[in-house]
Amino acid sequence: MSTPFPFTAVVGQDDLRLALLLNAVSPAVGGVLVRGEKGTAKSTAVRALSALMPEVDVVAGCRFSCAPAAPDPACPDGPHEVGAGVQRAARMVELPVGASEDRLVGALDIERALAEGVKAFEPGLLADAHRGILYVDEVNLLHDHLVDLLLDAAAMGASYVEREGVSVRHAARFLLVGTMNPEEGELRPQLLDRFGLTVEVAASREPDQRVEVVRRRLAYDDDPDGFAARWADEETAVRARIVAARKLLPSVVLGDGALRQIAATCAAFEVDGMRADIVMARTATTLAAWAGRTEVLAEDVRQAALLALPHRRRRNPFDAPGLDEDKLDETLEEFGSGENSDGSGGSDSSDGSGDSGDSGDSGDSGDEDPDPDGPDGGGGQPPQEGPDDDGGAESSGEVPAQGEPSENGQAPSPGAGEQAPVRAAEPFRTKVLSVPGLGEGAAGRRSRARTEHGRTTGARRPQGALTKLHLAATVQAAAPHQRARGRSGPGLVVRRDDLRQATREGREGNLVLFVVDASGSMAARQRMSAVKGAVLSLLLDAYQRRDKVGLVTFRGSTGEVALPPTSSVDAAAVRLESLPTGGRTPLAAGLLRAHDVLRVERLRDPARRALMVVVTDGRATGGPEPVTLAGRAARLFAADGVASVVVDCESGPVRLGLAGQLAGELGGTAVTLDELRADSIAGLVRDVQGNSRRAA
Repeated sequence: MSTPFPFTAVVGQDDLRLALLLNAVSPAVGGVLVRGEKGTAKSTAVRALSALMPEVDVVAGCRFSCAPAAPDPACPDGPHEVGAGVQRAARMVELPVGASEDRLVGALDIERALAEGVKAFEPGLLADAHRGILYVDEVNLLHDHLVDLLLDAAAMGASYVEREGVSVRHAARFLLVGTMNPEEGELRPQLLDRFGLTVEVAASREPDQRVEVVRRRLAYDDDPDGFAARWADEETAVRARIVAARKLLPSVVLGDGALRQIAATCAAFEVDGMRADIVMARTATTLAAWAGRTEVLAEDVRQAALLALPHRRRRNPFDAPGLDEDKLDETLEEFGSGENSDGSGGSDSSDGSGDSGDSGDSGDSGDEDPDPDGPDGGGGQPPQEGPDDDGGAESSGEVPAQGEPSENGQAPSPGAGEQAPVRAAEPFRTKVLSVPGLGEGAAGRRSRARTEHGRTTGARRPQGALTKLHLAATVQAAAPHQRARGRSGPGLVVRRDDLRQATREGREGNLVLFVVDASGSMAARQRMSAVKGAVLSLLLDAYQRRDKVGLVTFRGSTGEVALPPTSSVDAAAVRLESLPTGGRTPLAAGLLRAHDVLRVERLRDPARRALMVVVTDGRATGGPEPVTLAGRAARLFAADGVASVVVDCESGPVRLGLAGQLAGELGGTAVTLDELRADSIAGLVRDVQGNSRRAA
């Protein structure tokens, strides 16, 4: 096993180190979610923590790491007698993104359970991580049902495995650490709330600190053992401090004054539920123990708030996590009393790794002056420069592209064909747009698909390991052979060939590719505000349905990939926010660019079906035969069977119906902005029709 990078040698990242150490002292804090850009030592710090964890006493031979002084009475390897055990290092178990449910929670041998009546259980990663660390890198890419299982086990301290009435339970108490890059997608707010603490990390912009990071990393790569030896004393000191804090923790007193500050802080920041109050109380208590005190002070409450509240204030995926520290200080001062009233400064200064000066900087919204007119804080736009009719699009609906000659033959001035971005209208709940047929893509909530979870629709022979037994089909397959197999007792003689896997139907997530017309015709009569509001609404829907999203825009003379397909819906919202308008309408170029994007994505992820949403008024201008070229480009999607919908943005008393014609060429469906709303009388659910219907 390679020598891990020393925890105390990590440069900077004070909040990250403090949060990890607090959970090492008290796993009841609830784990840590580490958010940050790539290359910021997230994984390095987590793996280094395992070397600081005190050794654990375990029952010899127990696969579930029972404590010899108090063994689990329900241990599948038990019962164990109270007595001496053996010592071993605390484990750090990594959960890969592609892990199955059985790999996480363990698996039962269904064949032996039916034929022999025994519980043959193979432990999973939750059992391996008991009394240690469970590390999930890229936790935001983990399937939601696995995250639910993981967080349920962390909250209850136990894991339950049930298969067709056969149940096994074992203890599962561990320090849960998840890391994620927000650019690759966010966790649901419900799952964010289940992590006790969160930390935002970013690479330092200080040259001296960056130099030290490189220097230490190169020294470690050249001689890992020698580098670790140079930090051995510091590692030993921190390990001893963890042990001392664990012993002191039961003696720490959380006074009424500190408890009132915790409750007032959670109320002031309008966090949902009571979990935040409980986590803050546990964190503040652990901070006091880490500082060697038996009383919780206001400085502990403040630091606990900076670690426990930012991720609980997100109302939608477009809200940046953060905490207004001025408001926090005012709340603590207002509700402070006695010794707790003088402590609104930073965290405990006795620990060099716990400086709170940067605790909320990366997500702090207090200094950003958010736009109050944006939808839920996520769709705000900078105000336009100039009056509403600026840009020259009010009469013809077209603005010459930048660099193209105008009608009088003179080239416009630089930037004359582009208008400043407009703010999005208030988002709304949209109708469900789904792909027809039955897919087999990643689990989600949009279109019908064969999945591991959902309603049972039939049975088949298992391909590989049996995961979901279809009991009736298994009995039916085994019944005709009982006499030939010499059955004499009440039990059923079951062989592996009799086992049947349940086939289930649920929902999948799709690739929703937005193709947005940003030309001058869309800017006419201020339609772009409504268009952005509609796309923002569809992005919110895509977030809730676990879709990947991409954004292609077209204006002037070309189509542009504004955002390649990604799981980060909020990244698409940011690109939409700054989208300028103006110029001609190269519809064909936009469709061809979208066709290229879908072609590449089919190679990368063939199981994920695509839904293309074209947001346009249907106009096609610029270049020779623009309408003919647009029709040819649209028929490419129809030939490929791509499900598509055209959001018709045409307005006014006279409508040309060009968007409807485009939908016909695509083999899809056209809806107006009004019909897109879920409360529209046009229907509750609209399936997007492809040119060629795919068989289930």
